[in-house]
Amino acid sequence: MSAPDDGADIVYWPRWRPGGHRVGAHRGRQAGGLGTFRDTVSFLRLPDARRIDIRASLRDPFEGVAVRRFEARSPVETYALIDLSASMRFRGRADRLGLAASFCTALARSATRIGDGFGLMAADDAFRDDLYLPATRHRAAATLAAARIGDAHCAGASAEGLMEAARRLAGRPKLVFLVSDFRWPEATVTRILSALALHDVTPVLLADTAEDDGLPAFGLVELDDLEGAGRRLVFLRPSLRRRWRQREAARIETLRSLCAPFARPPFRLADRFDAEALTRHLLTT
Repeated sequence: MSAPDDGADIVYWPRWRPGGHRVGAHRGRQAGGLGTFRDTVSFLRLPDARRIDIRASLRDPFEGVAVRRFEARSPVETYALIDLSASMRFRGRADRLGLAASFCTALARSATRIGDGFGLMAADDAFRDDLYLPATRHRAAATLAAARIGDAHCAGASAEGLMEAARRLAGRPKLVFLVSDFRWPEATVTRILSALALHDVTPVLLADTAEDDGLPAFGLVELDDLEGAGRRLVFLRPSLRRRWRQREAARIETLRSLCAPFARPPFRLADRFDAEALTRHLLTT
């Protein structure tokens, strides 16, 4: 299993301003007594004598009383949605499920540390109730649920159960990380992303360099379709290896174009978890 990166948190911010009265770490829609300075308003609009701005009041030609108004900080709910179809059993230079667990553990730690809720949903052909965690700010519960992903059973032929996960996320917008190798039909990708369109979604594409860079130029390679199509012996040569890599690049580009109407660009997570690379991706997309 790929060990989680304990040296850095995932830094993120939502694309919308959350509401609610609970104090959190993100710029909210509400105006309150704490947070970042927003503006000054008339005392009649905000009758709070503790926040009277004397300088602004003295400058008012109509001799009104000005009150400082602050931008409240609010929490958000952050969810990891995990694909547990059979292809997620792949082990190359890293254990794919272990990589997913490392990501979830870091996200759980990062979210609960700043007062956000962390939730987890997983699915294969059906929704996996055994791994479901509603959003919680309890760090121990969040990290325990995240670590269980590394030992999850993957046998389904699809990730259709993620449609049920999307239905359970109905309500206020949430930060959603959709974690998969995305070896799905294009129609499935579009259907799941459109069902999550209300939320701020970041697809996390789990990859392994053994799948392309690790292929030999010449030689016999036994390929195993983890989703039930059996094994096949293939003689690799430079032209076939080149076509293989071109198809993989085209698949990723297609995924990027399918995500564009509904989500942020996908983040490719290969071999080991890198919190700093993910942070850069989230802060620039």
